[in-house]
Amino acid sequence: MRVSSLVIAAAIVCGVIVTAGLAQTPSSEPTKPRYLPEYTPSGDLVLPKDFHEWVYVGSPLTPNALNGGKAGFPEFHNVYIEPGSYEIYKKTNIFPEGTIFFKELQLTLPEQNVDGSRREPSGRGYFPGPFNGADVTVKDTKRYDKTGGWGYYNFNHYEPKAPTAKLRPIEECAYCHMASAKKDEVWTQFYPLLDR
Repeated sequence: MRVSSLVIAAAIVCGVIVTAGLAQTPSSEPTKPRYLPEYTPSGDLVLPKDFHEWVYVGSPLTPNALNGGKAGFPEFHNVYIEPGSYEIYKKTNIFPEGTIFFKELQLTLPEQNVDGSRREPSGRGYFPGPFNGADVTVKDTKRYDKTGGWGYYNFNHYEPKAPTAKLRPIEECAYCHMASAKKDEVWTQFYPLLDR
């Protein structure tokens, strides 16, 4: 009788341990709800909400002073990815349908030197100034089948950002991404967080 009581007690303890272990096992389902693109009835993209709370991936800069005074994109490009999409990307190494990249443009502070740099307490360099509009990229392989599965939108290159934006023609954005971006039209080579 005593042996069977010990066996039952041991079985109960093992069951509790296994149950606790399973409760702590990470689920394969995304834990963050996804924010998916929103469109107007005419098909314009609605400016994504709360993008400053998204996952920040980097800020490339190609200043005018280092590009003959005519850089194509003279601002910091503060790039964010929608968190639910990033969570899926971390697990699958694939940008899922509905992925949104938000690129907030930010001017540099006025130059003090010929190369466009300035001196601040941290040293000489390029420092972020006022915001200057935004570009947004959305993955939808059916909607954007002519541009490699991604759609490109501009919400002004000045402030305030427009509340909606029209799809940009292929020659404005998509052609360069299709020709030169490292992975699935995304410049992952500039973003260590995404370059996997």
